[in-house]
Amino acid sequence: MPSTARIALNRPLRRLFDYSVPEGVTLAPGQRVKIPFGRQQAVGLVVETDVAPPEGITLKPVQSVLEEWPALPSETFQLLSWASDYYQHPLGECLFTALPPALRRGRPALEKSEDRWQACGNGAILPATAYKQKSLWDWVSLHVQGVKGSEIVKAGFTRAQLKALHDKDLLKPATAPDISSQSQLYKEEITAPTLSPAQMAAACQLPSPDDGFSATLLYGITGSGKTEIYLHYLKENLTADGQALVLVPEINLTPQTVARFKRYFGERILVWHSALNDSERLSVWLKIRNGEPIILIGTRSAVLLPFKALKTLIVDEEHDSSYKQGEGFRYSGRDVAVYRAHLNQCPVILGSATPSLESYHNALNGKYRLIRLEERAGAALPPSISLLDIRSRPLEGGLSRPALQALQQTLEKGNQALVFVNRRGFAPVMMCFDCGHMVECPRCDTRLTYHRRDRAMRCHHCDYQTAATETCPACKSEAFKPVGQGTEQTEDILASNFPTTPIVRVDRDSTQRKGSIQTILQQVNTGEPCILVGTQMLAKGHDFPDVTLVVVINADGGLFSVDFRAPEQLIQTLLQVSGRAGRGTKAGKVVVQTCHSDHPLLRALCNGRYLAMADQLLAERETGMFPPFRAMAIFRAEADTMEQSLQILDGIKRLAKAPGIEIWGPLPALIARRADRHRAQLVLNTDNRKRLNSLLSRICQTLEEQRTPKGAKWMIDVDPQETG
Repeated sequence: MPSTARIALNRPLRRLFDYSVPEGVTLAPGQRVKIPFGRQQAVGLVVETDVAPPEGITLKPVQSVLEEWPALPSETFQLLSWASDYYQHPLGECLFTALPPALRRGRPALEKSEDRWQACGNGAILPATAYKQKSLWDWVSLHVQGVKGSEIVKAGFTRAQLKALHDKDLLKPATAPDISSQSQLYKEEITAPTLSPAQMAAACQLPSPDDGFSATLLYGITGSGKTEIYLHYLKENLTADGQALVLVPEINLTPQTVARFKRYFGERILVWHSALNDSERLSVWLKIRNGEPIILIGTRSAVLLPFKALKTLIVDEEHDSSYKQGEGFRYSGRDVAVYRAHLNQCPVILGSATPSLESYHNALNGKYRLIRLEERAGAALPPSISLLDIRSRPLEGGLSRPALQALQQTLEKGNQALVFVNRRGFAPVMMCFDCGHMVECPRCDTRLTYHRRDRAMRCHHCDYQTAATETCPACKSEAFKPVGQGTEQTEDILASNFPTTPIVRVDRDSTQRKGSIQTILQQVNTGEPCILVGTQMLAKGHDFPDVTLVVVINADGGLFSVDFRAPEQLIQTLLQVSGRAGRGTKAGKVVVQTCHSDHPLLRALCNGRYLAMADQLLAERETGMFPPFRAMAIFRAEADTMEQSLQILDGIKRLAKAPGIEIWGPLPALIARRADRHRAQLVLNTDNRKRLNSLLSRICQTLEEQRTPKGAKWMIDVDPQETG
């Protein structure tokens, strides 16, 4: 009798499918197979083998085995199975998340061979008129190990120029450098970065990879040199045949970090993020799966990849909310990294200047080791932080006169400044001062943002867009004006006040084009006086040694939010952006504009001691019985009407009634209508995480078996980062 295999598909279904295994075929969990599914063929991943076949049913056979080896090794398979259970997401979709798009579609797990070229001969023989060929030969000569043909084209040269040099025996095919030999070369030739006494004291407390699993929270104030500690740790502890993973919030925003790692580890450094094309992702994935001794720098999904020889995990800026997936498989990259380190029996290092309250709480409880680094690297000192009360002060584009004067003084000294505005566009609202009309999104319960550069009104939630008008759409009055400030408006005000100074705007709109962030960073790194204007993108790990002043336009946004995490996120953002000032040898200053200068949280901010504020916030969380003192999950529903959404959640509420489970809602979401979908939520709290997980599993299974009303859907978020 043929054996039976249980197979997962990349479908939002909480069930697996049984298929018969042809004779002579041996399957293992994690292996890719092709199977018939309805009238189509599908790619599946084997979950179990030698399953008892169902009685009275003739199973369809597995059509073909795509590889003789499992695409997901046992440890990765175990990790994703745990994540599926913990985050209550269908196993098939979780498993397929660890595959690059090409393999999900059934493409062979083989890397396309790419031409690589090396300079040879004497470029001086080229005639003076062939200056482009000479330029190409000179450029390739700089790459001793050879360079890919695609990289030659990216550098601005053509295939025709490449062929011409090959025909003249000035370029020859080259073999790809061996990563293991490269890693040994860099280990011998480039020593670990020199650490300050404070950095060395912190580095000496880090665990050895040979000690097995441990979780360490590295609390280092902004500018203390956490990256140097990561580099030193890997240089001294990672073996030539070992793999390491460095998670970063957004890799495209921190090219400086990748460049620094490549300086010490060369070809051993690879990157993983959403901007890679399918071939690039497959190439990186194969190197990881084959166990090549790479150091991967990647965003949250990199933690799910099939490492074979993982020895160390590092999570930089571990507090950052972008580690939590916002839709679909809602996992936390940081928390999955900790569990992965446990499975691999290796250390995980969580680094931040503003640790999440969850990680800090684990450190206080002894689950994590806490290492403090409270000195800035080199001669740099922490910036001084002062509150500027703007009540009754006239503002220009959100900037008060004292803030403009501080900017003027900074520029006169030949330094750079940063103005933080956490809202893109020109103004968040267009309002008629005659009839009071405000332009709202026709698809969401929110107002349209005015983008003056494009003469457009845009919704930042559903991407609805319409042309901006000069007069009020309701009463045709010309008293139709922008209210509030965004980065565009602040940029214009600064340009009018400082006409000879470059104003550099950094937000989602200005960095959409590929390479734009690198161009901006190059301009700032010249050291010439300029003013940076931007959103939270500027707070993410950038090193601007000539920025000596940071102005925060409005610090009050998170003080009175309905989200219990808002005060924590506000303080983290303000301290992170403040940390951009005074990172070099020049003293830094931070001016925080506020209408609530007497607020205790903002007053504590002036001391700059984050852990003292974290202690205060943890005490408030404990009093209110919020995470991390309780486990939380949110069921969300969306439908064509709010009545339908609330009905779905009422049904879930009946299923969720159990001892020890506290239920809030159901209630409409903070933005109740988004993209013409009506949204509501139901919050579950408990002291017992295991009890909650068991209950959620039963509820999800029951909901899967029930028919959801047409046009409606539900989803679950375990350990939510947003509760509004």
